[in-house]
Amino acid sequence: MSLDKDQVQHIAMLARLKLSDEEYAESVEKLSKIVDFVDQLSQADTTDVVPMAHPLDAAQRLRPDEVTETNDRDRYQENAAAVTDGLYLVPKVLE
Repeated sequence: MSLDKDQVQHIAMLARLKLSDEEYAESVEKLSKIVDFVDQLSQADTTDVVPMAHPLDAAQRLRPDEVTETNDRDRYQENAAAVTDGLYLVPKVLE
């Protein structure tokens, strides 16, 4: 399937591109080659191909789930205007 100038003009308009007449001729040729290649790829037999999420058969390395920082919440909340049960109290903004 090859594209014509009208189709390329429509694509250029959608992409907000301003092309000269020479650029249209070149774009028609290049885009037609791309569409032909995609058509060629779609003809490949993929009946026995299993879909995959990643091309490599590798497992993700995970780090141990350990706490590495100290809990300094009480020290941080010493400067707060109002705190209750470890939560910051703020003025109501919507009524």
